[in-house]
Amino acid sequence: MHIFVTGATGWIGSATVDELLATGHRVTGLARTRQSAATLEAKGATALVGDLDDLGSLRRGADSADGVVHLANKHDWADPDESDRAERAAVETMAAALEGSGRPFVVANALSGLVTGRPALETDPSPEVGPKADRGSSENLALEYADRGVRSVIVRFAPTVHGAGDWGFVTFLADAARRRGVSAYIGDGSTQWSAVHRSDAARLIRLGVERAPAGTRMHAVAEEAISTRTIAEALGQALELPVAAVAAEDAAAHFGVVGSFFGLDMAASSAHTRELLGWTPTGPTLVEDILAGAYS
Repeated sequence: MHIFVTGATGWIGSATVDELLATGHRVTGLARTRQSAATLEAKGATALVGDLDDLGSLRRGADSADGVVHLANKHDWADPDESDRAERAAVETMAAALEGSGRPFVVANALSGLVTGRPALETDPSPEVGPKADRGSSENLALEYADRGVRSVIVRFAPTVHGAGDWGFVTFLADAARRRGVSAYIGDGSTQWSAVHRSDAARLIRLGVERAPAGTRMHAVAEEAISTRTIAEALGQALELPVAAVAAEDAAAHFGVVGSFFGLDMAASSAHTRELLGWTPTGPTLVEDILAGAYS
């Protein structure tokens, strides 16, 4: 298959491109810069110059491909409304290009805010609806096209997609620990995160492209629930720093932007995903990666 990938040089996207190429697929990746284009071409992929605001490029990429994997997001913390607007416009543009074709459209989302008091399930719908919602309610928008001849598939990522070179939430936690001289958790540290290794996430995306039915929600989750205290303790050991609790009201000052996420329960099951697609994670656990120096 010929797959168009947005976010193709990002943390998850670059691993996804490698996985697709290694399993015989052709890839065209959206590239914002010449450097990104050169990186893709060096791998054997084709580069399409553009970004999420270039709807013409997104339409051309989707039109010319056998399927689309949409991983890019602006993540503009200073202007989240703009990020949400751009995300919705991008999904709508690519879905419209695929309409009536039966081609796969894999769209990324996060696991936060789905349920409280238990791990999230693939059957739990996203509560975010409408253009003003988080990520422009792109999950629900993409799934609307499952009834319009698009094989829409959602991949919800664990809050940490970890590995050497990660620049996500755990990197922010490690940076805060270095700045403050202590690896901290919030309150009693009983809140829980799920996790997945980057290589396992990339393989799941490829399986979704190849055979997930329309309307599927996949959970990229290898470890269902790791306490935030366990994460802090592993970082403390790896960074040779003491470990301590901080009060919830001090989390923003201690951690920065990641503080608002570290106190949330973001645990999730992937049992249905594994059964449906035969996906068995094989990568290191989050603690194993931390202790091996991935965030040191």
